[in-house]
Amino acid sequence: MKIKRLETLRSTEHPNLLWLQVHTDDGLVGLGETYYVPAAVEAVLHDFAAPLLLGQSAFDRERHWQALFSYANFFGFAGAEMRAVSAVDLALWDLLGKHTGQPVLRLLGGQTRETIRVYNTCVNTPRYADQDGFLKTPGELAQSLLAQGITAMKVWPWDQFAPQLNVAAVTGPAGWSAVGPVGHDLLPEQLARGLWTVQEIRRAVGDRMQIAVEGHSRWDLNCALRIAKALEPYDVMWMEDIIQPESAPDLARLVRETRVPQCVSERLFTRHAFRRILDAGAAHIVMPDVIWTGGLSEAVKIATLADTHHLPIAPHDCTGPVNLFACLHLCAAMPNAMIMETVRGFCEGYYRDVVAEPIPVREGRAVLTEFGAGLGVSLRPEFLARPGITRRVSEAK
Repeated sequence: MKIKRLETLRSTEHPNLLWLQVHTDDGLVGLGETYYVPAAVEAVLHDFAAPLLLGQSAFDRERHWQALFSYANFFGFAGAEMRAVSAVDLALWDLLGKHTGQPVLRLLGGQTRETIRVYNTCVNTPRYADQDGFLKTPGELAQSLLAQGITAMKVWPWDQFAPQLNVAAVTGPAGWSAVGPVGHDLLPEQLARGLWTVQEIRRAVGDRMQIAVEGHSRWDLNCALRIAKALEPYDVMWMEDIIQPESAPDLARLVRETRVPQCVSERLFTRHAFRRILDAGAAHIVMPDVIWTGGLSEAVKIATLADTHHLPIAPHDCTGPVNLFACLHLCAAMPNAMIMETVRGFCEGYYRDVVAEPIPVREGRAVLTEFGAGLGVSLRPEFLARPGITRRVSEAK
């Protein structure tokens, strides 16, 4: 099973996503995916990864991972390079599963559970205005989620008060964005306004809904501690990336100085970054992003590392459908998987439009027993036939 061709696909409909199809000489095709600056990742795959992969055995996944990482790390690995490595790794796992006729979860160690609870990240989608909901009618939003069997939700009510990038493409019509600089001054009325979202959820549904608070790394340590202390009476599920995740000692202060569990972080690439956090006692929940941190191969190592610290993982997905399927294989096989991130508007909307297989999420849980061989997911032929699809191919000579 030699790697014959790398094919990347981009869509104008989904400008942050990149799909990778790895073709082998025996006719199999492995599917990978990554998210953010897809043109840059596309260049990495064809200009950097293809010469190292074409003509090589598709079975030698770990050797390829090490070769790609060590070459990229010679110049500084994080960013587009690791997104490319992640996409390759997913595609190679998919190929191995298809070759053996087994779902990837069995190749990762087998089934440790048949379902896992999901939570809803409350972004706006054409189907659900969930971000508007947590800002304006959080109690009603929580009731809506509970009616679908969803018992945990993620909100970010303080981002609106952080400094903003003065770029309309980022800031958007609301005048603020999750993306932007760190804030150093949080006024008392702003602290109270953000807390109102949590208070309203508790007032409407009590403790039937778990609440995760996303910080998007928008605050310095002092502001983060003020937010955390304000949240303590409300028994939130976790606080996530309230400060930038690069400093393990500063994250450890959050762990020591507040009772709110700390979740860290989809922004960390490879097990080496997570090791620094875990050795410092700087997290309660570990959140790897499979399509950023190095693929399933690295996510398994991160999960095992977390498990040796007696901590759970909660994989990140606010990105694409292939990532969700890969994460569900990870959750099926890893005994310390806690909960899986989803966006209900994506699962009921564009994910179904892009991939052929049903999204296995029902009544607040993901079903982990219905996968076909490999990752069990493929791109819809009719989606690939649409205008606006850009393909680039690198092929073995």
